[in-house]
Amino acid sequence: QVQLVESGGGLVQPGGSLRLSCAASGTAFSINTMGWYRQAPGKEREWVAFISSGGITNYADSVKGRFTISRDNAKNTVYLQMNSLRPEDTAVYYCNARRPSLERYWGQGTQVTVSS
Repeated sequence: QVQLVESGGGLVQPGGSLRLSCAASGTAFSINTMGWYRQAPGKEREWVAFISSGGITNYADSVKGRFTISRDNAKNTVYLQMNSLRPEDTAVYYCNARRPSLERYWGQGTQVTVSS
């Protein structure tokens, strides 16, 4: 019943910024640990960031200092603010929700392309 829909992807120049959104439905959003992952063609899916129900955050070393994950429980939405984007950030970005039961749910992804 949990459904996640990502949005906000697109084409951006190196050094630019982009803000991704993930809207959740069919779940008590506030109790979910939310995460962002990404996958480039030919590569394995890579964890990017997570934020717990209590607001604890963590980031992959590759994005630390450049990306910020946040959540708005009133809107059932999690965000990923991406700054100082690099070509190697190009990937499909996926939203993930982990329920207290440890079940995970995935969105369909949104394409982020960093290119001049």
